[in-house]
Amino acid sequence: MAAFPWSQSEDESSSSQDEEGPNTEGGPDEDANSLLHKALHSTLMEMVEFLLLKYRAKEPTTKAEMLSSVIKEHQDHFPEIFSAAVECMQLVFGIDVKEVGPSAHTYFLVTALGLTYHGIMSDGHRYPNTGLLVTLLWVIAVEDDCAPEEKVWEALSVLGVYDGKEHWIYGEPREHITKVWVQEQYLVYRQVPNTNPASYEFLWGPRAHAETTTLKALKFVLTVNHRDSHFLPSLPEGPECNENHYA
Repeated sequence: MAAFPWSQSEDESSSSQDEEGPNTEGGPDEDANSLLHKALHSTLMEMVEFLLLKYRAKEPTTKAEMLSSVIKEHQDHFPEIFSAAVECMQLVFGIDVKEVGPSAHTYFLVTALGLTYHGIMSDGHRYPNTGLLVTLLWVIAVEDDCAPEEKVWEALSVLGVYDGKEHWIYGEPREHITKVWVQEQYLVYRQVPNTNPASYEFLWGPRAHAETTTLKALKFVLTVNHRDSHFLPSLPEGPECNENHYA
């Protein structure tokens, strides 16, 4: 959330100031820039909340609505704010913002990778947890379609998600990873044969296979991270892991 276009200059400014010592001059331009940075950050947060409300309500939105409802006096900064909000929706919540009416700038919010799971928890939790499921699917894809449990938790720790610890966005992760999404048939969670003590691994479940592909999962993570994906067409369209891998 800190990686939007105007944050770098702010960080560099404060860093250089720390190195050179306190700025005793602190002119009005600096104060104005600081206030603008804070205002744009706050507007970005409001934009994300606005898009989440639209997702939950299954309603489209338009550029005009976003300008009048959220952006208001910062309309010159709409491209940066909207771009950063879209990236946050993808990375954190696993939600794509799709433009369906270019001339009218109309947008629908849909689950990433073509998944039908909406991620809105029945306990009234505020945020959808689809982003965690999308992350799990591409972690498994990267691990040759069979991910050891320890590799999964290692990858999720980068997001601040830990086994047995409630997460403010995703809720209790183990419950969803080993039970809810297994029951939903997005994941297979099984013991690795001939392991003592027992170790476990994750695979894609039949519903994941039916709704998306490993190629889409890998392209998704490369796209949202702005990496070069020129090699991806050579990848197989579907997961290679055999359900009878250990038979």
